[in-house]
Amino acid sequence: MPSDFSQQAMSILRDGSQFQWYVIPLLSFVFYVYVSEMEKKNYALILAGLAFWGMDWFNEIMNSVIFELTGWAPLWCAPGDTAFLILIGLNIEIMFMFAVAGIIWTKMLLPNKEDKILGIPNRWFIAVAGSVFSVFVEFLLNSVDALTWDWAFWDMNTPWLIFLLGYLTFFVAAFWVFDMPDMKKKLIAVGTIWGIDILAVLVFGLGLGWL
Repeated sequence: MPSDFSQQAMSILRDGSQFQWYVIPLLSFVFYVYVSEMEKKNYALILAGLAFWGMDWFNEIMNSVIFELTGWAPLWCAPGDTAFLILIGLNIEIMFMFAVAGIIWTKMLLPNKEDKILGIPNRWFIAVAGSVFSVFVEFLLNSVDALTWDWAFWDMNTPWLIFLLGYLTFFVAAFWVFDMPDMKKKLIAVGTIWGIDILAVLVFGLGLGWL
């Protein structure tokens, strides 16, 4: 039987009656961020942002698959107020945040990837710092039941797992794409990430109905 939080989330999953008008300015903000970077021809930055976002979509899809396979709970759940719950652990507000997060954090990188911050290569320093910050924010969201956990191995007592699997992979993928030597490789990498996401939606969503 699904957990209480899972049942709350499932009761509003993709329920259009939850819509709120603030979604429109959020969407406009995301468009503005990407169009601004396109205007500056910061294509490497845009692709880094898309890599970050695509990694989150993969995690969110797998989170829904875990719920389907266990029948009890996903690793994280988003049962609180939202304008639209896309997947059991992904609402539209979270989606818009991740859409721009990769661009924001990649902007913090030093121009030379060999330069260090406090003796640590700047890519790794920012990836770790960003992941730690993200885990802290998740703890705050959990404290008000906006983002919930049911499994004992995925909670405040095991932050390293959330750090490694929940966030660090996003940063590593985004910075890896950003530092690739040519545009073709960047496009292939980002296309692969999103291709896997689309395939997962087709298989687990449209095919099996697990999402």
